[in-house]
Amino acid sequence: MTQRNADDRPGIAAAIVVQEGHVLMVRRRVSEGQLSWQFPAGEVEPGEAREDAAVRETQEETGLTVAAVKLLGERVHPKTGRMMSYTACEVLDGTAHVADTEELAELAWVAHGEIPKYVPYGLFEPVQDYLDAVLSS
Repeated sequence: MTQRNADDRPGIAAAIVVQEGHVLMVRRRVSEGQLSWQFPAGEVEPGEAREDAAVRETQEETGLTVAAVKLLGERVHPKTGRMMSYTACEVLDGTAHVADTEELAELAWVAHGEIPKYVPYGLFEPVQDYLDAVLSS
């Protein structure tokens, strides 16, 4: 099932990719308001599942092959007004790099304690809870 926003723009699917005690974050070339660093993400295409969109966007943006583990939650993003879904993903293959040089400026593997430096306004609570559980263990 695809998601639609109230203004009929496609929903955005974000991938929460954790590997070796760090979460993958990307910095867009063009910020979306205050959003500079964020998770690999992009629009859900017609007929595409949210989890599949998160997997596809991660591949397109970072070159990593990932698998969706579970949908963590969804909300209307308070800064962009777009419907967002967040999917926990595991790395299957590849080394993360800036694969989409038109969209991304850089990427980083961020340790649990560094997340507030990258996202000072805080994370969506289900995402924060998931990262608290998997990164602090």
